[in-house]
Amino acid sequence: MVAKQLSIFLENKSGRLTEVTEVLAKENINLSALCIAENADFGILRGIVSDPDRAYKALKENHFAVNVTDVVGISCPNVPGALAKVLRFLSDEGVFIEYMYSFANNNTANVVIRPNDMENCIRVLTEKKVDLLAASDLYRL
Repeated sequence: MVAKQLSIFLENKSGRLTEVTEVLAKENINLSALCIAENADFGILRGIVSDPDRAYKALKENHFAVNVTDVVGISCPNVPGALAKVLRFLSDEGVFIEYMYSFANNNTANVVIRPNDMENCIRVLTEKKVDLLAASDLYRL
């Protein structure tokens, strides 16, 4: 249900993203989902990896600034309105989404959410019978 996500801070210069992926590849760690947000000076790569603890250690050893954050993964139909319905459940209960990213796989949309209140988010999603992804499943996607 709750998964570990890596947040890696990258200087905005050529090759830094390549270096991250090479460190993960060397450790045989798969990067299954990611998003990148940037400003003028740096970017933040947020990602789900197959082994977050080992990835964190490898990135730290290679001098990357990296944090681990708890996120929740959901699966919903990949059709118009499905995500809107889930987000309505959360907003009606006062759960604020700090950020999210998604990826579709055929008829299913997998969504990674960082809520302001993890406990309340999981309660609402469980009560509304939203398909929550186990952390182990999210790491294997």
